[in-house]
Amino acid sequence: MLMKMIITAGGTMGHINPALAIIEEFKKHDKNLEVLYIGTHNRMEKDVIPSKGIAYEGIQIYGFSKDLLLDLKNIFYIHKATKRCIEIMKNFKPDIVIGVGGYVTYPVLKAAKKMGIKTAIHEQNSIPGKSNKMIAKYADFVAVTFESSIPYFKTNGKILVTGHPCGAWALAREKLNKESLGFHRDKKLVTVVAGSLGSGSLNDKFLNVLKKLKGKDYEVCYITGRGHYEEMKKENVPKNVQFIPYCDNLPGLMKVSDLVVSRAGAGSLSEILSLEIPSLIIPSPNVANNHQYYNAKELQEKGCIELLEEKDITEEILLKAIEDCLYNKEKRLKMIQSMKKLDTKNSSLMIYQNIKEMISK
Repeated sequence: MLMKMIITAGGTMGHINPALAIIEEFKKHDKNLEVLYIGTHNRMEKDVIPSKGIAYEGIQIYGFSKDLLLDLKNIFYIHKATKRCIEIMKNFKPDIVIGVGGYVTYPVLKAAKKMGIKTAIHEQNSIPGKSNKMIAKYADFVAVTFESSIPYFKTNGKILVTGHPCGAWALAREKLNKESLGFHRDKKLVTVVAGSLGSGSLNDKFLNVLKKLKGKDYEVCYITGRGHYEEMKKENVPKNVQFIPYCDNLPGLMKVSDLVVSRAGAGSLSEILSLEIPSLIIPSPNVANNHQYYNAKELQEKGCIELLEEKDITEEILLKAIEDCLYNKEKRLKMIQSMKKLDTKNSSLMIYQNIKEMISK
């Protein structure tokens, strides 16, 4: 039987990647699945999605700002986009419409509700974004990564803690070879990453610590972000520290790491949890609603990670935290056991199963 799905997510890879993971899971089970992705006309999904051979429709819509004139204009665009989505759905006739975050999802889910089509959303962060909170009233099924998200949603639909869909992706990625990357097979490896773009503020915090690692019996792979690489590689650091601008198989690198130091984006945390890698998490303070801190706080309270706020970092505190997470066997074992209890490896499958059950009724 042919199944048709519309999925919508936009703006950042933090929304796009879980959408792609959900599509991949549906394709595993429904070989004749027909997918249409609705995104913005001017953000990264307009290039990412068609490059993967997925049918794409771009709609003109913008996020709300503090500019009253622009916001009034955007109300017009939302109305226009909703009408366009109704036209698309009349032609495509989807069985399900799924929103995975970003302001583009609002008119899509609103249109689906008007058409009487079953709808679902997935929220990646502990504190939901504005769009997901607004469209929850249209959703028949709400999947959340964190249990603490549930009180934010006002919906008559089913709410379920599924975890993050990208965890299963991480498990499927090929393990990298430490020696081919220039590291020793028999030495502990610490991987430091501050998101795909890197972080100038975190680089500044780390730099003096990295310079003091001469003679240590562990190595550090420091992912700078492409925009910071040229500047960072000029720094005089010991031979057991290597800078790289980006890693396109970060889960594969995590698999050969003894410790991961990371920001607290929902995607990064899902990879760490699924791979069960001990981690030191330093949330970015420069995100909406400080959601990275709350992402990390929930996992810290469950014993899964070590949490260190950027404002508290000194050279001494940072070095001590890294080496404690690297060598404290009791702490490492507690993290691993706590991650196992969360059972986040089947997020995409849980989403698939619940949606299939919903649309078959």
